[in-house]
Amino acid sequence: MGEPILLVGGIRALLMQGLHPRAMRGVLQNSALMDPHEAWSRFVRTTEFVRVRTYGTDEEVERAGRRVRKIHANLTAHDPDTGRTFRLDDPASLRWVHVGEVDSYLSVARRAGVRLTDDEADAFVAEWRRAAEVVGLRAEEVPGSVAELRDYIDAERPGLRFVPEAAHPLRLSLNAPLPRLLTPLKPALPALTLLAFATLPRWARRLYGLPATPVGDLWATATLRTLHTGIGLVPAQVRYAPAARRAHKLMAA
Repeated sequence: MGEPILLVGGIRALLMQGLHPRAMRGVLQNSALMDPHEAWSRFVRTTEFVRVRTYGTDEEVERAGRRVRKIHANLTAHDPDTGRTFRLDDPASLRWVHVGEVDSYLSVARRAGVRLTDDEADAFVAEWRRAAEVVGLRAEEVPGSVAELRDYIDAERPGLRFVPEAAHPLRLSLNAPLPRLLTPLKPALPALTLLAFATLPRWARRLYGLPATPVGDLWATATLRTLHTGIGLVPAQVRYAPAARRAHKLMAA
């Protein structure tokens, strides 16, 4: 999780999650995503939650999870397809968000050249069951191996689509709602978003109305490997965030 290339995995996770109609509408109806301050604040909160969930102590993780569970329990959204109102802690939506994250990190890491055996990949998926518990799911409700992950995604595919009321993420990245201090980063966002799109399965790219060919797959893998190799030349004390460096030291001991 400390590999910098997984920034692409994080963006891919958002794109996967955005194909679940209820999950997407839950976000759209409870966030001002086009407001620069709100959008950035949400991003910072999410990033901090991921950091704590990955590297925090048991007490820190439980505190962060309790806050997220409380927020989700108090928010609702409307499903125009059924006319019903649903809660944001709906297990089906939470499960898809969880799987989109796990699948994205694992897929991007392996395609970028992070060496993981099949057994290690299964262990990664199984360990993420603890993350599912943090947001209110039971461990047995989410996949515990790569095979279970694939089976779950295949079973969900018929109900996935990009809802018409949402702005297309690629178009949104061209005019990303960033605070003024981060305006210099804007030129890089479309390229990162395009790369994240290219790492999606072909069926997911088609749901976003984008080309989906083997050439795109090859380009994405080659680009990920090149970036990962380049980042690997940067000294570890610069490449890894402080929390990741601390985790490496604890694991080495």
